[in-house]
Amino acid sequence: MTAYKRIAVLMGGRSTERDVSLSSGRGVMKALAEEGFEPISVDPGDNPGQQLWEAKPDAVFNALHGRFGEDGTVQGLLELMRLPYTHSGVLSSALAMHKERTKDIYRAAGLPVVRSIVVDRREAGARHLMEPPYVVKPVNEGSSVGIFIVKQGANRPPAALLADDWSISDEMMVEEFVPGRELTVAVIGDKPLGVTEITTELEFYDYEAKYAPGGSKHILPANLSKAVADEAMLLAMRAHQVLGCRGVSRTDFRFDESGVLNNSKGPRLILLETNTQPGMTPTSLVPEQAAYNGISYAKLCRWMVEDASCDR
Repeated sequence: MTAYKRIAVLMGGRSTERDVSLSSGRGVMKALAEEGFEPISVDPGDNPGQQLWEAKPDAVFNALHGRFGEDGTVQGLLELMRLPYTHSGVLSSALAMHKERTKDIYRAAGLPVVRSIVVDRREAGARHLMEPPYVVKPVNEGSSVGIFIVKQGANRPPAALLADDWSISDEMMVEEFVPGRELTVAVIGDKPLGVTEITTELEFYDYEAKYAPGGSKHILPANLSKAVADEAMLLAMRAHQVLGCRGVSRTDFRFDESGVLNNSKGPRLILLETNTQPGMTPTSLVPEQAAYNGISYAKLCRWMVEDASCDR
């Protein structure tokens, strides 16, 4: 049982994932009220410190997604204000939000990743920097915003990378494309919850596939051998630990069953990224895996509040 009663739910914000965050926040607000808390909605504007000061919460549920919400910035503010908060702390949030820094940590821990480089988006748009197929993605955005898959045989990179009205980060990651199945594993505290396979009729698991009703299909548990499922859960737990994550995280994988890429000797799991602020929307994966383990959405939100602290 927690002493926290009045909970500020940070939701919305100014990232490209604002709408997703608002959806997460609305769900969290309802769940916390059901659990007997007093939730207060806080949509961070130009002075979130003042907004939080006026709200006078006992703790903060961080339902923000994307930049200024899961990149360590708001976590630093909450540490300065000594407001207990959910999810990961300053350093792990910043590391996990920057996809190349995440890979540096994965590599140092011996976790499986593919080759990648970080360049200005204009350089990535001018010529192939890697033999197709490859992927181009912003190095510090979430929810598959701004991702391009450059297919084998493509004559040139996506022209959108050279657009004058480009509004996302100019820092882009170019990485080897991994064929195969999309898998994800949620970790709560020190426990991996299971393996979900994500399928979609769209080109890939993009923003629309993630959040539009019917945009994707979640297969839980994924149809995998026990050995592969166990390895995915172990790798997700290791990713959570080596990045220093707290509370809830979700790690995404590709499972290359063919093993043909780079003359691999057999099937392989490849880590893509770890999300320190996974979605809490009606179509989100973490609540689904929690429910599979007998944890209702409301009880999941309660656990996250009870886990809140400073110095994370």
